Amino acid sequence: MDSFSSFFDSQSRTHWSYSTFKNFSQISPLVQSHLKRVYLTLCCALVASAFGAYLHILWNIGGYLTTFACFGTMIWLLSIPTYQEQKRVSLLMASAVFQGASIGPLIDLAIKIDPSVLVAAFVGTALAFACFSGAAMLARRREYLYLGGLLSSGVSILMWLHFASSVFGGSTALFMFEIYFGLLVFVGYMVVDTQDIIEKAHLGDLDYVKHALTLFTDFVAVFVRILIIMLKNSAEKNEKKKKRRND
Repeated sequence: MDSFSSFFDSQSRTHWSYSTFKNFSQISPLVQSHLKRVYLTLCCALVASAFGAYLHILWNIGGYLTTFACFGTMIWLLSIPTYQEQKRVSLLMASAVFQGASIGPLIDLAIKIDPSVLVAAFVGTALAFACFSGAAMLARRREYLYLGGLLSSGVSILMWLHFASSVFGGSTALFMFEIYFGLLVFVGYMVVDTQDIIEKAHLGDLDYVKHALTLFTDFVAVFVRILIIMLKNSAEKNEKKKKRRND
């Protein structure tokens, strides 16, 4: 937790101004151009994911099959040489469609309960992504890369918790702990992965498809957790309203 708090402490000590937000002097023009391609590809992947969720709402295709297909296309993408650009972009979009279909049941539930929650969750995720990615860009190079090891440990903890709850049975409290802790971990990954992409680009790694896939994974992980939290809060509010009406 000290590592996470140091991120906010360092940002609070920085004198922010309008000129600060325009200061990308640490990022070379080549890397800035690379980041534009990464974020444009990420936006396209998010649109493809929304299309996948829409397909699930129409035909109920989301499930284990689309989840396995998502992971399969990701592995296939990463195994293809970078010069096969068009094929890799197509696989990224296919993976995004499968990902959208996989979380389609959750999105369908949100639409049935309260459609405004879905919009609020997406806007909240987009704002969090913009803020933390922007902070990573404006920070000193490699300043937060040390968090990578800590975040990897966090992912391991989440996997063991999920395994334990599957074997021994879970509880609502444990599930919500996984959700909130996972949200913290993947928000941290937004910062670390952004700085990692910038550093790799400075070293000559300009694979924008793989980098967009990394950020897409972070975005979806945060979005799903924010949506679950907001749905739970909305359901609790609806229950309280029903009790008041019955009383």
